[in-house]
Amino acid sequence: SLVLGTGITISSNHWIMAWAGLEINTLAILPLIAQSHHPRAIEAATKYFLTQAAASTLMLFSSMTNAWYTGQWDIAQLTHPTSCLILTSAIAMKLGLVPFHFWFPEVLQGSPLTTGLLLSTIMKFPPMTLFYMTSHSLNPTLLTCMAISSAALGGWMGLNQTQIRKILAFSSIAHLGWMTIIIAYNPKLTLLNFYLYTLMTAATFLTLNTIKATKLSTLMTTWTKAPSLNAMLLLTLLSLAGLPPLTGFIPKWLIIQELTKQDMAPMATMISLLSLLGLFFYLRLAYCATITLPPHTTNHMKQWHTNKPTNTSIAILTTVSTLLLPI
Repeated sequence: SLVLGTGITISSNHWIMAWAGLEINTLAILPLIAQSHHPRAIEAATKYFLTQAAASTLMLFSSMTNAWYTGQWDIAQLTHPTSCLILTSAIAMKLGLVPFHFWFPEVLQGSPLTTGLLLSTIMKFPPMTLFYMTSHSLNPTLLTCMAISSAALGGWMGLNQTQIRKILAFSSIAHLGWMTIIIAYNPKLTLLNFYLYTLMTAATFLTLNTIKATKLSTLMTTWTKAPSLNAMLLLTLLSLAGLPPLTGFIPKWLIIQELTKQDMAPMATMISLLSLLGLFFYLRLAYCATITLPPHTTNHMKQWHTNKPTNTSIAILTTVSTLLLPI
């Protein structure tokens, strides 16, 4: 159902089809969030359902407003200013952009790591494609404001977290800020940023899933389990932060270049400075994963070294998410 819903949305021309695909997607991910039957997971599923249903309804409303005024149901032909505004807020709710970001860390914290990976990558793909298709008619000033505030809040709110899934949720919000700031000027860069973010996040989530770490305190003792994997996790996290020789620097570099071409150098400076906030918590994750050695203040047993070979997909993903730029 997930594949079907995503496929319907990204290949549709008619707003109703896009809406139907998004609804199928929402309903398909709910059992995956609530599969542990823990009250926290069920709460997360409920929150997810309510926000996504509201966002889909808003999207349908914006397309109906547009059809009412222009008689046009085509996705690329969204021209009426009111429906453009409503659509921007609907897609922001779908993706978790500021000011509609509050549901995302909560839902991610309540769901298992693999579902968290689906939520932060595949579930953002259909709204991204709608964003891409309508980007020429949306209001650039509004998008820039939302992007800057997303980068700022994603950085600031992630500083104080100890739960890894919440940290990754705030990192996702900050990355969405980078994607949104450029969409009105060069939508292809938004998609590139999204693809590379998906690669790096998948590598991070799958690594964490292998070493079964969900808190910073447990991350400190996992280096004995798979030392080489943890060393690669350091590089993947720095790549997510966007440090130069690694993959994560490509989108930042291209976006800053494009923004300066558009005479938006102050915005480029602001969003680059705000990404330093994100660098802080990525560094803290990397530090806890690879540089802290027991004995430290918390009493923990050392974990056994696993003899299982690292999953091939994780190996490929970590390699790609660190080495694309040098290659």
